[in-house]
Amino acid sequence: MKGVFGRFLWVDLREGRVAEREIPERWYELHLGGRGLGARLFLEAVRPGTDPFSPDNALVFATGPLQGTGVAGAGRHVVMAISPKTRALADSYVGGFFGHELGRSGYDGIFLVGEAPEPVYLLLYEGRAELRPARDLWGQFTADVERELQRRHPGVRVAAIGPAGERRVFQACIIHDRNRAAGRPGLGAVMGAKRLKAIAVKGHLEKPLADPQRFARARAEFAQDLLADEGTVRFGELGTARGLTWLSEMGILPTKNFQEGVFDLAQEIGGEKLKQTILVDRDTCAGCPVRCKRVVRTEYLGREVRPEYGGPEYETLAAFGSLCLVSDLRAIALANQLCNAYGMDTISVGVAIATLMEASEKGLIRERIPWGDGRAVVEWVERIARREGLGDAIASGLEAWARQVGADFVMTVKGVEVPMHEPRGKVGLGLSYALTPRGASHLEGLHDTILEQENPTPELGVTARYDRFALEGKARLVVLYEDLRSFVNSLVMCVFTTKEAGPRYNFPKIRELLGYATGLELSPQDMLTIGARNFALLRLYAGLCGHTKAADRLPRRFHEPLPRGASAGRPINPNLFQKEIDAYYRIRGWDERGPAPETLRALGLAELLDRR
Repeated sequence: MKGVFGRFLWVDLREGRVAEREIPERWYELHLGGRGLGARLFLEAVRPGTDPFSPDNALVFATGPLQGTGVAGAGRHVVMAISPKTRALADSYVGGFFGHELGRSGYDGIFLVGEAPEPVYLLLYEGRAELRPARDLWGQFTADVERELQRRHPGVRVAAIGPAGERRVFQACIIHDRNRAAGRPGLGAVMGAKRLKAIAVKGHLEKPLADPQRFARARAEFAQDLLADEGTVRFGELGTARGLTWLSEMGILPTKNFQEGVFDLAQEIGGEKLKQTILVDRDTCAGCPVRCKRVVRTEYLGREVRPEYGGPEYETLAAFGSLCLVSDLRAIALANQLCNAYGMDTISVGVAIATLMEASEKGLIRERIPWGDGRAVVEWVERIARREGLGDAIASGLEAWARQVGADFVMTVKGVEVPMHEPRGKVGLGLSYALTPRGASHLEGLHDTILEQENPTPELGVTARYDRFALEGKARLVVLYEDLRSFVNSLVMCVFTTKEAGPRYNFPKIRELLGYATGLELSPQDMLTIGARNFALLRLYAGLCGHTKAADRLPRRFHEPLPRGASAGRPINPNLFQKEIDAYYRIRGWDERGPAPETLRALGLAELLDRR
C-alpha cells in the first residue's frame, strides 16, 4: 500500500537500543494506520493486564497515510498506551506539527518499551535515531524543554512531559508544540514512568503516494472547500469556544460539577468575550487554513499568561469555568497555562477541582474550596501537579479517591473524567460515554445535535431527523457514527475538518484523497468496516484486561433531571438506557467480554481468535 513507509521505529529504553520493525502490508490494508495499527501492535507485543507503570507497558506514537502530506486536518497523530485510569489500552489524539514531522520521518510511528535507567529523550533527526541523556531537562516545564531541544536540534518538533508526568500524576498528559495535549488517559504518567522526558522529530522524506499529481489537486480542493464554508470560517475566528454560550442556551453546558446545564455567566467566558479581551493571535496545525487555535496574553494574581502556551479552548473554558462556577477568563487562562507547563489534561483537572468543590461544600474534606473561586482553581492545579497534600491523593486517581471518601458524585466513566458535553441533552453521546472501552470520550461518539437537521447523512442511510433527547433506537446510530469516527481516527484526521452530517458532508472527498495517497478505493461500507474493525481491537484488548459489560454505565447524576434550562426535567431513563446498551451489543456482535468469534471473523480478524 502506498502512503506509508511500512515500518516503525522500535525503541527499547532499558537497553538503550533503537531499531526498525517492518509492518505487514496486510495490516495497513486492514487498519490503514493510527489507532488501528497501534492497537494491533499492542495485541502482538504487550500482554493484557500489564501494569501501566511497568516497563513492559508500551508507548506508541502513530500516524496514518495522510500525515506529512499537508492535508488540512492531517496535522494530527495518535498516542497509545495502557492507561493508569482504565488499566486497558487507551488512545489520545493531538494536533500541531509533531505529527506532520513524524509523517515525514521515514517511519509510520514509534513503539517504545522498557524503562530507561536515567532520564532520556529520543531524537529522530532526518532519519537518524538515538537516545540522549535528559537529566538536565528533568523537572523543567514543557515550553522550556522544547525551547532547549530546538536550540540543540534546529527544526525539530517536540513532544514532552512536564513535572506532573515525572511524578506519575494520573491527570498527566504529553504536551506537543508547547500547547497541544495528548490528554485524558494519563499517558504523560506512563511516559514519566519510562523516564522519557521528550521526543524530538525532524522529518526529511516525501510520502510515497499512489498518484501525487491528483493528490495535490484534491488536497487544494479540500482546503478550498473548508474555507468556502461560512461556518468553518466563523469557527476559525472564535475557535471551539464559539459553542459555549450556545450550549448554555440549550441547557447542556456542564455547570457546577454537572449539577446544572445553564451557567448564568456563560457570556463572560465564551468565544466572543475571549476574542474581545485576551485573544492576541490565532494558531493552526500543519497544513490547515482554519486557524482555530487560541493564543492569549493576560495576567492573573500578578502572574503573566504568555502566548507560547496558547490559550484555553472550549473544554478548558468549561472545565475551569462553568463546571467550577468561575467566570474570570484570566483565572481560566492561567490555569490552562499551568496545565500545559506541568503537562496535565485540563478536562481531567477541571473535573477533579469541581469534585473537590462539591466535596468541600458537603463537608467530606477539611479544606475549604469555594465554588466560583478562580484563585482556588489555580492553587489546586498546582497542588495536584506537585502532589501536595490532598492533591497527592487526587493525583493517584480521582475515582479511587472518591470511593474512599464517599463522594458518590464523582463524574467518571471507567476511571476517566467526563468531558464537557452534557449527555442528558445528547443521549446518544451518553451511550458512547458508557460503552467506549477507553472511558468517557467526546471525540468518538454520536453528538445527537448533528441529527436535528433535515437529511443528516444520506450516504450512510440517515435521512430522518432525530430528537436529541430520544433514546429509543439510538444504539444503531451510535454504532454508525462511532465507526465513522474510528475510520477518521485511523487516518488520523481532525474532527473539525471532517463533516459527518449536513450539506458539507465531505467523506467522499476524504476517500478520494486516501485513494490518491494509498491506491485503495474504498466504498462507504469499506470505510465503516475499517472503523468497526479498529474499534473492535480496543474492545478486544479491554476484554482481555478483564473489562466486562457490567462496566458500561454512567455516573448516577445523569439519571437525575437537570433543574432548569432548555434541557430541564429530562433524566436519562436507566431502564431504557440498559435496553439500548443491550441493543448496541447485539448490533456490534459483542458478548460480555467484547467481539464474539463470529464478529472477529466477519471483520477479517480470524487470526485473533486465539486471543479470546
